[in-house]
Amino acid sequence: MRKNKIYDCITFFHENFITNIRFEILNKYVDFFIICESIYDHRGKKKNINFKLNNPDFNGKVRHIILRDPFPEKLNLWERQAFQREYIFNGIEDSDDEDYVMFSDPDEIPRPEELKNFVLKKKYAIFQQKCFNYKFNLLNKNETPWSGTRLTKRKFLKSFDYMRQKILKKNIKKWWKFYLERNIQIIENGGWHFNNLFSPEMISLKLKTFAHNEFAGEEYSNVEVIKKKIDQRKDLFNRGHKLERVDIDETFPDYIIQKMRELNKFILK
Repeated sequence: MRKNKIYDCITFFHENFITNIRFEILNKYVDFFIICESIYDHRGKKKNINFKLNNPDFNGKVRHIILRDPFPEKLNLWERQAFQREYIFNGIEDSDDEDYVMFSDPDEIPRPEELKNFVLKKKYAIFQQKCFNYKFNLLNKNETPWSGTRLTKRKFLKSFDYMRQKILKKNIKKWWKFYLERNIQIIENGGWHFNNLFSPEMISLKLKTFAHNEFAGEEYSNVEVIKKKIDQRKDLFNRGHKLERVDIDETFPDYIIQKMRELNKFILK
């Protein structure tokens, strides 16, 4: 019988579609979902509060925390992103030292079966995930496996941004770099990264507001350019990645298999 509570933490911009699917997939094993949203984007511009919970059954375990103050002056885009990440601590104040804290982007969904009776054998864990672009079943082989969700115990958690930026699979073999964290457990077949399951207009907005400023220009963010790349199954960032349609089968989350008709817009036939 699992005694450790699991806190599933994300920062949020406008990803209601995949975030609500995340709740459905992970609900059985997650105790609390922490959704951290700011009223400013990472460029410091005022934005609406966008989060909407679709399933009221999750009201008791979803914690929507809102960063209402402007980002501190002189922070760059990456520092604003980090600042919002650290605000998540406000959502886990009742956690115990032995509880598990997961941190992901909204579209990085750990395989729920891995969470059943999960035992952390090292200080941190990284879930290696299949990467899909634009559609649930458009596989990006170049970015699979994707190092997505990170997990640790509350007693080890000092910084969410550190867990994201510095807990890396490649560290494990770099024994000559004494300052790197290498106490990392790798979870193979650890879930799915359903990247950019948005309309072209929403992808464009994301590119113009998130921390990767190098992709904000028209070469990447123009709506017509994005539409063409989706239609031609081309990589959003012109890296030549191969995107391949695969069947929805038993390797996908049960929820997606059961809801294929409702999710039809984001499934390639």
